[in-house]
Amino acid sequence: MASVMEDPTLERHFKGHKDVVSCADFSPNNKQLATGSCDKNLMIWNLTPKARAFRFVGHTDIITGVHFSSSGSLVASSSRDQTVRLWTPSIKGESTVFKAHTASVRSVQFSSDGQRLVTASDDKSVKVWGVERKKFLYSLNRHTNWVRCARFSPDGRLVASCGDDRTVRLWDTSSRQCINIFTDYGGSATFVDFNSSGTCIASSGADNTIKIWDIRTNKLIQHYRVHSAGVNCFSFHPSGNYLISGSSDTTMKILDLLEGRLIYTLHGHKGPVLAVAFSRDGDLFASGGADSQVLMWKTNFDSLNYKDLLSRHSKRVTPDPPPHLMDIYPRSSHRHSAQNGTVEINPIVADTQSGDPQVVEVGRVLFSTADVRSHDSAMSSRDQRISGLGRSRTRPREEEDEDQEGRFAGVMTTSREECSGIPSSLTSTLENIVQQLDILTQTVAVLEERLTLTEDKLRTCLDNQVLLLQQTQQVDGSDEEAEGPSV
Repeated sequence: MASVMEDPTLERHFKGHKDVVSCADFSPNNKQLATGSCDKNLMIWNLTPKARAFRFVGHTDIITGVHFSSSGSLVASSSRDQTVRLWTPSIKGESTVFKAHTASVRSVQFSSDGQRLVTASDDKSVKVWGVERKKFLYSLNRHTNWVRCARFSPDGRLVASCGDDRTVRLWDTSSRQCINIFTDYGGSATFVDFNSSGTCIASSGADNTIKIWDIRTNKLIQHYRVHSAGVNCFSFHPSGNYLISGSSDTTMKILDLLEGRLIYTLHGHKGPVLAVAFSRDGDLFASGGADSQVLMWKTNFDSLNYKDLLSRHSKRVTPDPPPHLMDIYPRSSHRHSAQNGTVEINPIVADTQSGDPQVVEVGRVLFSTADVRSHDSAMSSRDQRISGLGRSRTRPREEEDEDQEGRFAGVMTTSREECSGIPSSLTSTLENIVQQLDILTQTVAVLEERLTLTEDKLRTCLDNQVLLLQQTQQVDGSDEEAEGPSV
């Protein structure tokens, strides 16, 4: 099949980020690309040749997620500074700040109607927010460890989340209850998303796997182990027929979900790939990684209609219609491994350290006292991380490859194993403190929900009072009119 496909090609690379590129998303009209980075800046790249790019300044720590609203009028970004910002993707650089969580915020996404946001955090919670009124709506609290990613279903009725507790959870947004749990992970579940029809979810893991579940039958229908290191991210093609993944093994893999096989291996990044995203029409996809590069690719391989492609191969035609991902119900999960028939693509990427295109810096804000303190602590931790990276560059290539997955899985966050230097005498005390903090977090979440309900009830009462006053005034007015002629 690869022989009749056009191979994907590298279209452009964008220069502007000074640190790890952690997330990416295309605008709905495919005219802009948003990327976030460990340099704390959000970049908006205009895809028109020679157009200016915008650098949005405001976050005080690593940006972990970015997403355009369905209208393209807003961009949401999440950060390790515990906030979510809503930006206007223009030179004005206006932003609204949500103090979203009590720990790092790992991901953010708009619902398809643009009315809600869902966020995931290291405080072990998933939260949903109202965009129009810019307020907290409710929390989803069942994860027992850091939550790495949360995504709405296309119809907005479900939320999928995954995290370091090695589970993928499915939530009903109406009842706000966890309705299913998918397990069977050998490590952290790093990313999760729905396909375009909302019938399946895919999840990736630090155990080098990608798994696809049918949420109608609650069965694992496809299982891929095509990477040699942890899978950090992936993106469904809008058709639902393909999936691209990025890994700490420095490669991207493109999977044909109809045939259940790997078709392309893409090279181009000089370190772990932390962000991949298809454009809304599927014609382009972008990638970002630990080498600070943002690469934009032309898809090409989806240009042929799949039915036409099958008709060209009469030997493959069967009496049954070609299987589709949504129609496969195997009795047991089947694993797909890398095959020798895949196409390797290794484009030459020029140096990307200089600034090009012209970058306009917007959105700089003044910090409050609390912001300054968090900024100082973030800078301190960043200095430590940079010094650690500097030392790692002096080591042999083999040792560097071995620990790349551990250093860059997710968005280069500190793992709990690094805390092993704590004296054993403090372990039980720290565990008790963590348990108490968990209880406190859940209590705060419940109080937030109750306050939200109280606000809604008060608003309803006020609205009813206004209506009652209006009706009373109308009755009084009609009585006066009726009494007037009789006098």
